[in-house]
Amino acid sequence: MRPGRRAASRGAALALTTALAAGCGGSDPSAAPSAPAVPTWNGSAPSAPSRPVRLTYAEPMRRSVPVSIRIPKLGVSAPVSQLGLRPDGRIEEPPLSRPNLAGWYKEGPSPGEAGPSVILGHVDANRRPAVFHRLTELYPGDLIEVTRQDGTVAKFAVVQMARVSKSRFPGELIYAEDIDYPALRLVTCGGSFDERTGHYTENIIAFTRLVK
Repeated sequence: MRPGRRAASRGAALALTTALAAGCGGSDPSAAPSAPAVPTWNGSAPSAPSRPVRLTYAEPMRRSVPVSIRIPKLGVSAPVSQLGLRPDGRIEEPPLSRPNLAGWYKEGPSPGEAGPSVILGHVDANRRPAVFHRLTELYPGDLIEVTRQDGTVAKFAVVQMARVSKSRFPGELIYAEDIDYPALRLVTCGGSFDERTGHYTENIIAFTRLVK
């Protein structure tokens, strides 16, 4: 990760923590993912699968903007937009009018670059299941493919699934952890639906690493 990009990511981490609480949908409680099988996160990003899986990790790729994401197990095939920061320092969100659109946080590494790349997706939107509605069904070893603007495909394997309370979301570790290997984190909402706030109480996180 370039020094400037790392600094920008770290500087935005606290704002992102708050923004994620409102960035995953929340229009239809019945569309919430079934999260009990996803363990509560222990606070540290994993570097190896949480259960035995044979994986061959790949070397970092050059920076290239992601244009689409495919998750074969979940039947996901979706375009990827670019998300920056709003004037108030909060992260932008994919529009609810496009439930099948994911969003890449462009201030961080691109998928395939060394460091933590992050792609966000709604769990539901306008009473419809959205792009990451079934994210809780992923297990270590499941594959994610990200097609990049330069025509290359970055292939990732799930290392660990985790859930965390939005009140304790570790933005610094998710967005700005100092790692030298290519990682991709997929983030959506989960847990119960809080009718008072109109949002879900937890985030679901898929930790993945670049594989050959």
